[in-house]
Amino acid sequence: MRTRAMDDIHKPKQLFNLHTATITPIPKSPQLALSSPDWFNAMSNEYSALIKNETWELVPRQPKMNIIRSMWLFKHKLKSDGSLERYKARLVCDGRSQQVGIYCGDTFSPVVKPATIRLVLSLALSQSWSIHQLDVTNAFLHGNLAETLYMYQPMGFRNPTYPDHVCRLKKSLYGLKQAPRAWYQRFTDFVLLQGFIQSKSDTSLFIYHHGTDTTYLLIYVDDIILVTSSATLRQRLMTSLAGEFAMKDLGPLTYLLGISVTRTGNRLFLSQQAYAKDIIHRAAMDSCKPVATPVDTNSKLGHTSAPPFCDPTAYRSLSGALQYLTFTRPDISYAVQQICMQMHSPTEAHWNALKRILRYLQGTSDYGLHLSPASDLSLLAYTDADWAGCPDTRRSTSGYCVYLGDNLLSWSSKRQPTVSRSSAEAEYRGVANVVAEICWLRNLLLELNRPLSRATLIYCDNVSAIYLSGNPVQHQRTKHIELDIHFVREQVQRGCVRVLHVPSRHQVADIFTKGLPRILFDDFRSSLNIRPLNVSTAGV
Repeated sequence: MRTRAMDDIHKPKQLFNLHTATITPIPKSPQLALSSPDWFNAMSNEYSALIKNETWELVPRQPKMNIIRSMWLFKHKLKSDGSLERYKARLVCDGRSQQVGIYCGDTFSPVVKPATIRLVLSLALSQSWSIHQLDVTNAFLHGNLAETLYMYQPMGFRNPTYPDHVCRLKKSLYGLKQAPRAWYQRFTDFVLLQGFIQSKSDTSLFIYHHGTDTTYLLIYVDDIILVTSSATLRQRLMTSLAGEFAMKDLGPLTYLLGISVTRTGNRLFLSQQAYAKDIIHRAAMDSCKPVATPVDTNSKLGHTSAPPFCDPTAYRSLSGALQYLTFTRPDISYAVQQICMQMHSPTEAHWNALKRILRYLQGTSDYGLHLSPASDLSLLAYTDADWAGCPDTRRSTSGYCVYLGDNLLSWSSKRQPTVSRSSAEAEYRGVANVVAEICWLRNLLLELNRPLSRATLIYCDNVSAIYLSGNPVQHQRTKHIELDIHFVREQVQRGCVRVLHVPSRHQVADIFTKGLPRILFDDFRSSLNIRPLNVSTAGV
């Protein structure tokens, strides 16, 4: 996702041929420069960084070597407002020829969970701590390789003295299947030596706590958030990290993973406005008419007799893009969940449902998630289920949302894996899902030195489900959900959670399970802290 070639730069990589380019470095020609020297400079900077990092060594080519192809990828690096920041060229390997177990080992690299990011940001705001973003230059090049790999010399930078030699890789390179894992392991090993503790709840979170000094490090591939309790501690850690990696402090957090972060005093506003507009543009709906809600109040999507959609690839691409938009827009979670369940065989009706989401975004693209200081560090959750809502399988849709104080931390809208025989069963399965999320959040807070002393309140609008959570009697009708019942009851008996009743009119989780009328939808959306930057509500 970070290194794909852009379609609007005339594909300069076609100017090079792997077997004929023998000049080092490649000359500045009008054809190469494409009316600008920026692409040449970007390639030269990338190549210089590779040589400085001792990424490879040249060795004679042998007949039985498995040699990986190399290529240049080009990208426009954009700022948070969508303007051009710089031209970026990256040398990558074609890792498709690698066989797992032969040319690479473990390839999975953990990334920080979205709920962890929101939780750490909430704690930082509550303590008035600084939140900075770190940039690692060529992060994957820092990873060490355990396997022996060979690569063709870079196109346009072939060594004139040894033109037939190949590169024996000493460090990982973008495109290798094990590159993300190698970088993650190298970074983990170093920060653990500096006194950090790796979280067991989220292995991409590193915690440093010594006396009054506290630091949180969150890593998402090569994007790093640094939260420190003092400026002196931040400078000391930056000096240590910069001594090991090509790393610099970009200042206060403003843009991360395509999310614009605006800090006003002790409040944060997370927005994906530019990303939402890009999705609308990709669907050629820039001039569409906005609607008030992302989904209507009719029955749920299912297999229909409508004709198949003519471009299922576009449907799947836009559906996947909308999934990432839910990082800061929980108000579209249910609508996106509905269209994503139809990606295997989309019809015209499903396409119309997707277009309705885009029309809703057209009028609310400037909306985002607000975070504020949490004066009361306690968790609060709402859970709901729409019994037998799926018209095809009659499975139920369950949803929940979890707050830390007034800040929304976690939410979900998901179809249940099995059919429920009653509304109470469907609701209770939803309760079990949110209890599991709460257990994880409570453990995470404990690791962050913010343990909770009170039980977490869970609000459900089904009285039978509430009775099941505390009644030790096992009924004939509930034997098949015994696992969920025992899990929830155990947490209730431990005093970790309490399940209470809430009227349906105030059940915020309804927005994750069904289509709602406009007035109710607007009310629940406001409860989720989703609104524009320049709009505030009383008491917020």
